[in-house]
Amino acid sequence: MMHRILATAGTEFRIALRNRWVAIAIVLMTLFALVLSAAGSAPTGGLGVDRLSVTVASLTSLAVYLVPLLALLMSFDAIAGEVERGTLPLLLTYPVARVEIVLGKLAAHVAILALAVGVGYGIAAAAALAVDPDAMAGLPALWRLGWTSVLLGATFLGAGYALSALARRPSGAAGLAIGLWLGLVVLYDLGLLAAVVADDGGWFTTDLFPVALLANPADAFRLFNLSASDATAAASGVGGAAAAIPLWQSALSVALWPLVALALATSAFRKVTP
Repeated sequence: MMHRILATAGTEFRIALRNRWVAIAIVLMTLFALVLSAAGSAPTGGLGVDRLSVTVASLTSLAVYLVPLLALLMSFDAIAGEVERGTLPLLLTYPVARVEIVLGKLAAHVAILALAVGVGYGIAAAAALAVDPDAMAGLPALWRLGWTSVLLGATFLGAGYALSALARRPSGAAGLAIGLWLGLVVLYDLGLLAAVVADDGGWFTTDLFPVALLANPADAFRLFNLSASDATAAASGVGGAAAAIPLWQSALSVALWPLVALALATSAFRKVTP
């Protein structure tokens, strides 16, 4: 089984390399990480924390938008593209189970995201360490941000595979992927904010709001990294919620969402007929 998964992953990685997805992901993560590292490190003196910790808070805001977008762009045609090109019937004739195909695609795309995250965050960390000797204190926070970014990407990769299987056409899958990104990453928080304002400190704010944050993989990722960071004050939006919600709850949500997304992708792919 592992041999078949790795063979599929190798093929997918070579396809992504040929389609420039590896280069695109690395360049985008590096560019935005450097920009946010320079812009987000200005308040370090007022906050009394090291430069890298504040940089991590800025990178968290970057990752919650860019990592899901990259994941969906890489995954939206993973199955629908096979259907449209007519290669899915040939692929299914091989002695490879559908779950192994999904796992192989996931392994390749996660590797690309991990490479992009490692390069981007590494360069941002090097820039912070070059100007602030105390920035070493922020390395644990950066490491935590790195592996949770990969888990966040895996969640949206699985969601992208599920949408790709359901749409069966790349154009439809692309529309669904953008809709999912807008819904979970942008509009979800706006809806929660409107509900909190309307609730005015009532039951929704005290009881349902924390659960609603944990139910969104993007918000759970942000909560976990902010609540474990020394630079929570540098972040806005969910900074107060990050201090109120236990760390283990956000960590559990971050860890479980990739498994849920993988299960959804596998279930949707099983219903696809050649």
